[in-house]
Amino acid sequence: MNFKKFALVLLTPWLFVGTAASAADYPTQPLNIVVPWPAGGLVDFPARAIAEKLQASLGVPVVVRNKPGAGGIIGASEVARAAPDGYTIMLTTSALNMNDAIRSDMPFDVKKDFEPVGVAAYTSLILVTGQNGPDTVAELIAEASKSPGKLSYASAGAGTPGNFAGEMLKTAKDLEIVHVPYKGGPPAMMDQIAGLIDFHFANAAVALPQLEANKIKALGVASMKRMPQLPEVPTLVEQGVADFDLDQWIGFLAPAGTPTAIVERLSQEIGNALQDPALQDSLQRNGMTAAQAQTPGAFKDYLRKDLEKWTTVAKTSAIKLD
Repeated sequence: MNFKKFALVLLTPWLFVGTAASAADYPTQPLNIVVPWPAGGLVDFPARAIAEKLQASLGVPVVVRNKPGAGGIIGASEVARAAPDGYTIMLTTSALNMNDAIRSDMPFDVKKDFEPVGVAAYTSLILVTGQNGPDTVAELIAEASKSPGKLSYASAGAGTPGNFAGEMLKTAKDLEIVHVPYKGGPPAMMDQIAGLIDFHFANAAVALPQLEANKIKALGVASMKRMPQLPEVPTLVEQGVADFDLDQWIGFLAPAGTPTAIVERLSQEIGNALQDPALQDSLQRNGMTAAQAQTPGAFKDYLRKDLEKWTTVAKTSAIKLD
C-alpha cells in the first residue's frame, strides 16, 4: 500500500466522525430561509411565521431573504449553489416543478440539486377580475371568445401556477388570450386592481385581502372543492371547466448533499412548528392549509409524482414560455 492510500485509510473514519459531530452540534450559526418570491407574496407569510418558530426551537437567528425573479428560478439557483451545511434552505412552491416542465434552460436539476425537507402548506388559486369585469366564468369565456386576442391575464411569472392555469383555461375553452408575466403575485394584483389587466389566477394569500376590501371579484376556485374561506365561490369544475385542479404545495428544500441528520432535524422542527394551532389558524386565514407531518423521503416521492403531473399537463395544454 502506497503512502497516499495508507493516509486515506487512516483519515476516512475521521471524515465520518467530523460529519456526525457537525450534525450533532447543529445549528451553531444563523439559518437562512431563501424565498424566491417578493415580500408580501404567497410564500413570504408562512416563511416568516415558521422562521419565528424555528428561531425559538433551534436557538439561533433565522433570517428570511426574498430573492424574487424568473418565476422563482433566481432564488432557487442561489440555494442550489449554496453550501450543503444546513444553514441555507428554501421555501418555494409547485412553480419549481412547473418551470422544469416547460423550460429547457433550467440552471439546475430539480431532481438532483435539492434535498427535500418537508411540505409546509397547501393552497389554491382564485380566478379574479376587477370590479368592472365579468361576474362568472361563463361570462369571462364568452367575452374572450367574442374578442380573440383582446383579453389579457397576469401571472406571478412564466412557469408559475397562475401561468399554467391561464394556459389550461385557454386550451380547455379554445381561447386566444394574452399572458402578461410579473415578478410575483403582489405586482400582478396591483395592476389587476388598477384595471391594467383583465383577469388572473391569484394566490389565495394575495387575493383574500383584496376580496375583503371589495377591490376585486372572485369568479372561481381552481380546485376540486370550494375553499373554506370562500364557501360561496364555486370551483371552475362546477362551472363547466373539467378537471381544472391547480392545488399547489409550499415546501422546504435544502441544497443536495446536506447531511441526512440535519435534513431530518429540520424536517422535525418544521413539523413541530406546524402543529401549533395559532400558526394553523394564521395559515387558514391566509388561504393555506398546514401540511401534516411528512418525512423527507415521503416529500421526495411526492415531488417526483408532482413533476410527472405537471410535465404531462404542460404537454397536454401546450404550455410553453412566451
